[in-house]
Amino acid sequence: MSHLKGKKAIITGGGRGLGKATALAFAKEGIDVAITGRNETVLKETVAEIEGLGVKAIYSVFDVGNYQEVKQGIASIINDLGSVDILVNNAGIAAFGSVLDMEVTAWTNIIQTNLMGMYYVTKEVLPHLVNKNDGEIINVSSTAGLNGNATTSAYSASKFAVIGFSESLMKEVRKNNIRVCTLTPSTIASDMSIDLGIATKDSEDSVLQPDDFAELIVAGLKLPKRAMLKSASLWSTNP
Repeated sequence: MSHLKGKKAIITGGGRGLGKATALAFAKEGIDVAITGRNETVLKETVAEIEGLGVKAIYSVFDVGNYQEVKQGIASIINDLGSVDILVNNAGIAAFGSVLDMEVTAWTNIIQTNLMGMYYVTKEVLPHLVNKNDGEIINVSSTAGLNGNATTSAYSASKFAVIGFSESLMKEVRKNNIRVCTLTPSTIASDMSIDLGIATKDSEDSVLQPDDFAELIVAGLKLPKRAMLKSASLWSTNP
């Protein structure tokens, strides 16, 4: 298994939910972590938790859907961390409604955040990984990116696109010793899922938890460098 202690990671949407669980799991492995998000109060609280595990933790407040903010935020993070080894593109939003009912601005905001945000962040981090000829990129899609459903057109479109982006990126950067993994989890009791009403806080025994997701990411990173977890779907054992 590869040695993760001392690595540097950036996790978008790292203040809560899946991103926070991943940040804490990384810290337990000795990885220094930078988290991003739009709520500075939440980010500060999460950074304090991460630091309690004995690693360096920093945060940057920016909207992944705004390229100028991304450029400034990523540059600041890498300057502070000194380098970057791992990128987890986790930031995302969701809203549900029929094609006729959903407002155009809501539809486009989901695409802007979930797809363009991932592209913007990757574009700014990737040169550093290419220069090192080494790195890890984990892109978070969803089972909604494998199958569309009524009222999920915007979210599914964004997550289908994430899979296509990740597949192309993986084929571009394998020659640079960079592994790209696309994750397609089913419903996880994250803050977003709870806010949307598709999971509840007391669903621990029946629905996937953020910690389950984080464990999968860590396991993929620990694979020998000759092996790459190209994609993985995480499902609950409960039907």
